[in-house]
Amino acid sequence: MKGFEKYQKSYFMPPEDCYEWAKKDAIDKPPVWCSVDLRDGNQALIEPMSLDEKIEFFKMLVKIGFKEIEVGFPAASETEFTFLRALIDQHLIPDDVTVQVLTQAREHIIRKTFEAVDGAPNAIVHVYNSTSVAQREQVFRKSKEEIKEIAVNGAKLLKELAAEAHGNFRFEYSPESFHGTEVDYAVEVCNAVLDVWQPQADAPAIINIPATVENAMPHVFASQIEYVSKHLKYRDNVVLSLHPHNDRGTGVATAELGVLAGADRLEGTLFGNGERTGNLDLVTVAMNLHSHGVDSKLDFHNMQEIADTYERLTAMQVSKRQPYAGELVFTAFSGSHQDAISKGMAYREERNENLWTVPYLPIDPKDVGRTYDSDVIRINSQSGKGGVAYVLKQNYGLEIPDRMREEVGYLMKGVSDHAHAELSPEDMLRVFEETYSQPKRSFAIAEVHFQQKDGITTQVTFEQDGKKEVVEAKGNGRLNAVNNAIKDFLGISYVLDVYEEHALSKTSSSKAMAYVGITQDEKQLYWGVSSDEDIIRASIDALEHAVNHMIEIKGEKVH
Repeated sequence: MKGFEKYQKSYFMPPEDCYEWAKKDAIDKPPVWCSVDLRDGNQALIEPMSLDEKIEFFKMLVKIGFKEIEVGFPAASETEFTFLRALIDQHLIPDDVTVQVLTQAREHIIRKTFEAVDGAPNAIVHVYNSTSVAQREQVFRKSKEEIKEIAVNGAKLLKELAAEAHGNFRFEYSPESFHGTEVDYAVEVCNAVLDVWQPQADAPAIINIPATVENAMPHVFASQIEYVSKHLKYRDNVVLSLHPHNDRGTGVATAELGVLAGADRLEGTLFGNGERTGNLDLVTVAMNLHSHGVDSKLDFHNMQEIADTYERLTAMQVSKRQPYAGELVFTAFSGSHQDAISKGMAYREERNENLWTVPYLPIDPKDVGRTYDSDVIRINSQSGKGGVAYVLKQNYGLEIPDRMREEVGYLMKGVSDHAHAELSPEDMLRVFEETYSQPKRSFAIAEVHFQQKDGITTQVTFEQDGKKEVVEAKGNGRLNAVNNAIKDFLGISYVLDVYEEHALSKTSSSKAMAYVGITQDEKQLYWGVSSDEDIIRASIDALEHAVNHMIEIKGEKVH
């Protein structure tokens, strides 16, 4: 691809080696979560949310468990200002939730921001200015000292106005465009701001590091964050926050490695909504923690409801492959995957396992409100015998014999391949019944009577071509006697090779399911299936269906 010559690495490595984060293999506690859906996410929408939509979205974030929510840039527009006032004046902010507002480090914008946030029970005022080489040289045309002075003056004004306003305020500072800023200079600016705020244990400040336009590999960002964490003044009284974007497609990795490197807090959005390629997807990070046995403190048990509400309010779409939330993220179409999942689920049930170790499923789909029968294994032309058997068992209680599964699997694959479509459980049951319970009938068994003398004697009334005929036969059991009667009536030979049965439910009134497989010359098995409240009748009907199935396939002339 042409054009690569005009690019170069535009990030800065820290002035010393910072690789302590690489010695850690997992995050052992959740970060502080801050949703920026209502500000950063909302401003990226083609049509920003209305006041009522924002209020509904805010309530959803609270229900999920967010304790810090950035609600807007109130000095940017009247809509933003009105929304914040509605939250405050209508007392919609719970006591344990802190709202956050964003402002540039410019005096009139800061003053307008404090007008909007006045009276908030708990609020974070987030001030920022750009510090990158490109912004300093091309946009502001100012020196490092002049850029630092902008930040310091903004910090001073925040402290002054917070003392005059009504409410409980905390402060946050971001060296915007950190991705293109010399790391030691970014720390210098942050420390100058902290010198103004003098954070205390009971009034910590937030230093937020934004990957405004992601331009480095995640491990580079982690080393940068480790340097920041080690060199910030008042570190014990500072919450180190990250605000990754996803321009390189590695926003989640950047955030996770950043937490390993010392970050305490993450800003992001549901499903990664945001400008360009979006913000950090907080759902994915939280669920990744969940999958490692760490309580994220966020609740996504009703993931589909959250996704539906998100789509309705933002007019954005959750991808079918979105981690943990997409329609297909737990779905296996591949035969080998389906077989492993079905065996894993059976193993889990047999051993009453508490820990989740099922192959191909990183978490239990039920944790996020999904179901095994309709979400996990779905059938198309790529599917196999294990998946088909699993779906029929989960949805309809059919425990297909092992020796029958391969044939049923190929049957369903063929139907799906011919139709160029996925088969629903209902489709599969219909195909299964049409093939094995409703074969083309060469004959039918109308009545059966038994007598017990010298084994079992049976009188079977057959119907064929509109005529009835009674045949008497003996056997060592009822099904064996009927089997011998069928052979005599049709004048054919075969071997009843497989017979299995089970109840369709655990109730006393449940139907019995019978499966019969017959062979000729030890070759192909021909199957018949039937259910009835009487297991003997179910067995006889299954045998009749198996013989009719064989006659239909082989095209034999009988009687």
